[in-house]
Amino acid sequence: MLNQLTISELTARLARREVSSRAATQACLDQIQRVDGAIRAFISYDSAEALAQADAADQALAAGQTHAQRPLLGVPLAIKDVIAVKGQPLNCGSKILGRFVSPYDATVIEKLKAAGAVVFGRLNMDEFAMGSSTENSAFQITHNPWDLSRIPGGSSGGSAAAVVADECIAALGTDTGGSIRQPAALCGCAGLKPSYGRVSRYGLVAYASSLDQIGCFGKRVADVATVLEVLSGVDPRDSSSVPQPVPHYPAGLTGDIKGLRLGLPKEYMVGGLDPEIKQAVDAAVKQLEALGAEVIEISLPHTDFAVATYYIIATAEASANLARFDGIRYGARVEGADPIDLYCKTRGAGFGPEVKRRIILGTYVLSSGYYDAYYLRAQKVRTLIRNDFLKAFEKVDAIVTPTSPTAACKIGEKVDDPLQMYLMDIFTISANLAGICGISIPCGFTTGPAPRLPIGLQLLGKPFGEETVLRLAHAYEQSTPWHREKPPLS
Repeated sequence: MLNQLTISELTARLARREVSSRAATQACLDQIQRVDGAIRAFISYDSAEALAQADAADQALAAGQTHAQRPLLGVPLAIKDVIAVKGQPLNCGSKILGRFVSPYDATVIEKLKAAGAVVFGRLNMDEFAMGSSTENSAFQITHNPWDLSRIPGGSSGGSAAAVVADECIAALGTDTGGSIRQPAALCGCAGLKPSYGRVSRYGLVAYASSLDQIGCFGKRVADVATVLEVLSGVDPRDSSSVPQPVPHYPAGLTGDIKGLRLGLPKEYMVGGLDPEIKQAVDAAVKQLEALGAEVIEISLPHTDFAVATYYIIATAEASANLARFDGIRYGARVEGADPIDLYCKTRGAGFGPEVKRRIILGTYVLSSGYYDAYYLRAQKVRTLIRNDFLKAFEKVDAIVTPTSPTAACKIGEKVDDPLQMYLMDIFTISANLAGICGISIPCGFTTGPAPRLPIGLQLLGKPFGEETVLRLAHAYEQSTPWHREKPPLS
């Protein structure tokens, strides 16, 4: 089954001309036909356009182009519905964008196309990336491939589910407070959030501009390393992108982690953490020690304030960013008696309840009389949280934690309790506030009543320290069996 191959496996076979990109792309499309009626990872896709891209890749291979020149030549990748792809729908999981079609490519899409990838399909997500379960989409609820009655995580749940169900070889997602790492953990794949500024955000529909990052999902750590190298680099169209050198990430996956120091934050192994998650993470830490890493207990003392800080800063930025969706210039419109009535009716009908909740909260914390008490104070606490990490990184090379406090919950279990849903991201939010990089990889399965559900291990690195976390993640992955497990339906 070509759709089950990793990037390195597929590119090796493409290079030897044993298979074609058309065959690999068709295998992904066939898998979508087989399983996506149950999983519902894709909002839309264009088979003919995907196959045309695959044919172009095959022609390039026949003409002598190599994967050294174009690392993703002929590899089918799917895209979260918040990243602009020219000629494809761009809805952000929301009704308010109506039938909007992107007129241009995001920088990351330009880079994928330049690298030869077959870029197809729009993947389901929580509306405007606001959610942790992919239940907030205006179009459909995505289901976890391991148990169709459970969430895949969010907001990039469609991306994680599609990769795990072998509907694509790899996928792009975004991470504002854990939206790549948490669904990667709940679905059982590798998911990487780069450092803030490593990957251009040009062409990403903004939720919270100081927190959003585009990253990737893969079946193996080597896959995300390959995609990250393609995506990385400074972009003059994104003022927040940083002119840092881009390493050849796959070359750093040596398996040798001897002497690396790993920090285990005591604040992360406390109440609310499911005992099975703790047991799996403890075992993973022991495995990393056996591979030669040194584990040191560290403290991140302001961890308790991370969730509150995040939900003030993120909602404030969302309130400003989403003001542009008004039914005037593009997207859906509900006519009104005057402009104010038009705005109210359009936004009332176009936004879902979670987006409205966050816009209202963000507008409140930015309002006169409350700005200093909430938003300004949250920014000060954010600085304390970042300083906690920078101080810890003076002693350690990376930090190891659980990714999520629990395995995937049932669909509908927490959707009516926003506070419980927000706590699903308690271990991932701090990395976004601090601007550091992080990856989630599988580290086990629950052992309770069937079905078995994946458990994720999170590795956090210094700003622009992706090489180290990828090397650690790869060494752990290759020494354990968890990445080879497949859900029953695929």
